[in-house]
Amino acid sequence: MKLAFITPYPPSQVTLNEYGYHLTRSFLGKNGIEKIYILTNNLEDNADYSRYATEGLEIIPCWNFDSWFTVLNLRKKLKELQPDAVILNLQFMTFGAGKIPAALGLLTPWMCKLLGIPSVTILHNITETVNLETIGMANSKLKGKLFLWIGEQLTKFILKSDLVGVTISQYVTILKDKYKAKNVILLPHGNFELPERNYVPEDSKEINLMAFGKFGTYKKAEVMIDAMEILQQKYPHLKFTSTVAGTDNPNVKGYIDGLKSKYAHLPNVEYTGYIPEEKVSQIFWDSSFVIFPYTTTTGSSGILHQAGSYGRACILPKIDDLERVVEEEGYGGAYFETDNAESLANAVSYLVENPEERKKIEDQNYKAAKGLPMSELAQWYLSHIHQLVAN
Repeated sequence: MKLAFITPYPPSQVTLNEYGYHLTRSFLGKNGIEKIYILTNNLEDNADYSRYATEGLEIIPCWNFDSWFTVLNLRKKLKELQPDAVILNLQFMTFGAGKIPAALGLLTPWMCKLLGIPSVTILHNITETVNLETIGMANSKLKGKLFLWIGEQLTKFILKSDLVGVTISQYVTILKDKYKAKNVILLPHGNFELPERNYVPEDSKEINLMAFGKFGTYKKAEVMIDAMEILQQKYPHLKFTSTVAGTDNPNVKGYIDGLKSKYAHLPNVEYTGYIPEEKVSQIFWDSSFVIFPYTTTTGSSGILHQAGSYGRACILPKIDDLERVVEEEGYGGAYFETDNAESLANAVSYLVENPEERKKIEDQNYKAAKGLPMSELAQWYLSHIHQLVAN
């Protein structure tokens, strides 16, 4: 069987690149797999993909982020390759920061249907549960309603996929009730490879608060940095650091430069810039707590799973979607009121002053990260793909 994956892939900085990396690699060595193609976006220098080349995977850059022609480029490549099935790793901004190219790219599942190629889409978010204003997609109620309507139409095209997996049970309910979809299932996020356990040092006088990802829309680092200042005053015998690990969200270019200017007076804020795959583990191991400075969520959090696989305690905002994911998938953490630095500082204080509770959460998260390895998830995909191909 020849499989094609449509997904961002490192060192591309497009959202879901890391998930695409772990997902595709989990299919290596599976029975009956003859060829794996990764149809990913072009870089300034596509030779950079060689850093993540793996025997058995053929990386094929064939579409451009923010291009209006992505679906046509993918159609041409799929007709050339003639795979037996396609797996799409998608969220609503996979194909562009601009609204039109992002929307046009999401016609790809429908295009696969027209080509007669069986397809499975893993959809990481749905418009019904996302605050469009918060993520930079709409700055007024009228625009919000318009984009919600557009999102509904795009969802219908995504549902043309033979099978659509979503990572949160609430999404299954919404898609079945609202769209009368019969091809939607709850698809676990799956856990990345578990590295060797690396514990937070006991009695350390240095505490590193780390937030990871793309910043500026629903993920803003100010609340973490402000909380760090509160904590430093509260515990003068300890040294607190805030690590902003990642880059600007494409919709808010210049956000991190703004942070650097705003907090230039603080020597204990670190900005990593883009983190290549091979350095991700060190960023998590260097952290004492993984902070989620979210104002809303856009689906299941890959960072939550990473925090678990590295055995770190999470400091989480009280947001329904996120709390539901944490509970359903067996993770744990300390909670704070959204966008409230004092509340975040209190959550960190609780775990600083109660190290046994911190260790309990670390163990809980590491155990949850063992729950469903990507290799088992790949087997689940294959069993469904075999049925689709047979039909």
